[in-house]
Order: sequence, then C-alpha cells, then structure tokens
Amino acid sequence: MEVLYGLHPVEEAIRAGGRQLDHVSVARERRDERLERLIELCRTAGVRVSLESRDQLTRLARTDAHQGVLAVVRERKFLGIEDLLAPKAEGQHRFFLALDGVEDPHNLGALLRTADGAGVDGVILPERRSAPVTATVAKTSAGASEHVRIARVTNLVRALEQMKQKHVWVLGLDERGTPDYTDYDFKGDCVLVLGREGAGLHDLVKKTCDHLLRIPMAGQVSSLNVSVAGAIVMYEAMRQRRQPAAPPARKPVKERKGLGS
Repeated sequence: MEVLYGLHPVEEAIRAGGRQLDHVSVARERRDERLERLIELCRTAGVRVSLESRDQLTRLARTDAHQGVLAVVRERKFLGIEDLLAPKAEGQHRFFLALDGVEDPHNLGALLRTADGAGVDGVILPERRSAPVTATVAKTSAGASEHVRIARVTNLVRALEQMKQKHVWVLGLDERGTPDYTDYDFKGDCVLVLGREGAGLHDLVKKTCDHLLRIPMAGQVSSLNVSVAGAIVMYEAMRQRRQPAAPPARKPVKERKGLGS
C-alpha cells in the first residue's frame, strides 16, 4: 500500500479510478467547504473516511504538507511500452514524452502535470536513474499523475527503438541541437525526450534520436530547467496539432474560349 496526501492528489485519485483506495483520513481540526466536498466525493465513490489528528497525518505522510487529507491506496501498476503504442483512431497522431534520468520528484511532478494539460498520450520512465512516482510527485503534479498513462521500461534506448519501429519519430531536446523547436512539424507520431537536470541526454539516448531540437536562449545562461523546457515544447506541439489541416490547393481553371474567338 502507498500513501497519497493533499486535497488535489487524493481527489484526482478518486476521480481517476485507476487504483483501489483502502481509506481516506482527514484531520479532525480541519472543517471547510473544500474538505466537505472531498468527503462527499468519498461517500459517492464508496471510499471509507476516518478522522485522525493532524499530528497523526503528519507522521503517516512524513511531511506537514498534507493539507489535512491523506489516502491509503494500492501500489500503482505501470503500463508497458506496447500498451502506449496501441493505435489511435484513424487520422489521430500520437505524442509521447520520455524522460532520460529526471531524478528530482518536483521536476517529475511538474512534467506530469504539463503532460496531462498538453494532452500527451503517454509518458515513458526508465526503472533506474529516475525519480519514482511517489506522493511528493503526486502532490507536485496537483493529482495529474493519477490521470497520465505511464510506462516503466528497463532500457530506455530499447524502448525508443521499439517506438521507431512503429513509425514514431524520436525528438531529443538539446541546447546544441538544430533546428529550433518552433521550426519542427509535430503533427506526426513523435516522442519528446528530455534529459537529466544539468547534464541533459545520455550519449546513447542522444544517438538514438532522429532529431535534436533546441530552445533558443537570448540571455547568458545556456538552458532552462527541464520542467520549464518540457512545458514550452509540449505546448508548442499541442498548438500545432490543434491547427486545422490546410485545405487542398485548388487547380487553376483554364479560361474557356468561345467559338470565333
């Protein structure tokens, strides 16, 4: 069993219905409209609610940032890469996010929140050299981690090669890459790969990418925080993919000449 804490993560875990909740504990000391709505949501979903002291919730959550709400849930089951690659409806292209060694749980939570907001079809995380999807990640993502489809893979390079075999373009983000991210056409099937905090993509992952994109920088620093950089590119991809397809060009009509002309 795992622990989730905070109003948004607990509420979204109930709404998502992806994993079973054993019970939800709320602080006796807290009584307000938001908490009452959460308790009513628990009753509707058939989730048991118990009252605990705020100190007891702090001991269970191992932090005082629980907002007076804590849920005990079953361990999350991750998807496989094959699950993410299931075909979509005809004419709909897929957009994925892969993380190469993002170890800060706050960065991971922020990226999962953006991935949910930008309509990403799935996130690929390596089993090693990656932050686990913990309660801290759920709290930072404001509960979005409960909605995003996440695949855990033992070897990221092998997973990216599998995606290439399914005609998914692999796009790494690198400060020395080319072209600029705004010059790339995201309207096909593709996966955006983001590297480690500070160090960027591993060499083998970089070599696996079909293209390396860059975010132009006008200041003195050479790169952005990984969660900020990821958000910029994900929303550019969403912007492009929302644009309606251009109508086919009409052939010019030849002028018809009448008799005697």
